Amino acid sequence: MKLPRRTFEPISIAFLDVITCGFGAIILLLMVARFGDPPEPEPQDDPRHGRISLLQRELFKLEREARTLATAVGAGDAEVSALKQEQERLVASRLRIERESAQRSASAREQAELLGELRIAQQSLTEEMRRLYQQRDRIRTDLVGGIPIDSEYIIFIIDTSGSMFRYAWPRVIDQIVDTLQVYPTVKGIQILNDMGAYMFPAYRGQWLEDTPTWRQAIIERLTTWNAFSNSSPVEGITSAIETFYNGQRKISLYVYGDEFTGRSIREVVDYVDQINHRDSTAQPLVRIHAIGFPVQFANSPERQRTGIRFAALMRELTHNNGGTFVGLNAERISIVEDKFP
Repeated sequence: MKLPRRTFEPISIAFLDVITCGFGAIILLLMVARFGDPPEPEPQDDPRHGRISLLQRELFKLEREARTLATAVGAGDAEVSALKQEQERLVASRLRIERESAQRSASAREQAELLGELRIAQQSLTEEMRRLYQQRDRIRTDLVGGIPIDSEYIIFIIDTSGSMFRYAWPRVIDQIVDTLQVYPTVKGIQILNDMGAYMFPAYRGQWLEDTPTWRQAIIERLTTWNAFSNSSPVEGITSAIETFYNGQRKISLYVYGDEFTGRSIREVVDYVDQINHRDSTAQPLVRIHAIGFPVQFANSPERQRTGIRFAALMRELTHNNGGTFVGLNAERISIVEDKFP
């Protein structure tokens, strides 16, 4: 049996319109609904606005000043640091200067002591000469630089070391020329260096005849004579006495030097006393004179000892052997240095 089918009627357009309008009304109600009172607007004539604005401007100004001060403080810190470094440098410099000053003072004291020793070595010859001329049977003669020139034979003993040849040689020649000039005539002349080497080896152990020709030859040879030397006059002095000593001759030794590098001053003095015999009046038969050149005193204090020892040795030898020691002063050395730098 065939059942009848139910037919569906479509929804009408009118129903849909009603639904849509309903939803729209609800939305409108939600949009226009009030959930609370809106805040009341602040009145435009609030008196605090001007004060707030002023305070803000002052705040901004203070912030700018704070930044400026911070920058200035940073620069000041850098300057303070630089000043501290400079202060430390000045303190170090002051300490260094004080140390140098103390060293100079110590050096000055040492030099003063050395100068005092040199002055003792170069002291006035007045008392020494008076003592010598009060001795018995002493004949008064002319003097050269305070040295008696009554001898008939003269022997020059010259330090030919590098220091003498470089710095004092022109003065050495001048001194020898002066000495020869005050001896118008002698019976014999001889020239040795401090080692005992002869200026004219062919005349070893002999006297050179005192003639104008020989005197000129001696002066000319002196300008270039630079024999080996150990800077000690002992060998020359002892060699001259041992070779030329004669009880019948009046002999004078003239020693020219600037330093003594030997071992013992006392040994030299004692040995010369043994070989330089004395006459019946206990006077030595060979006079020993010396001229000291203060070349070593241009050096630092620790290098001046040999110069002081030379002065001490020659003062003792000349004192014991009827002679005189003459120490040239520093001004004469400066003249030599100016001429021969």
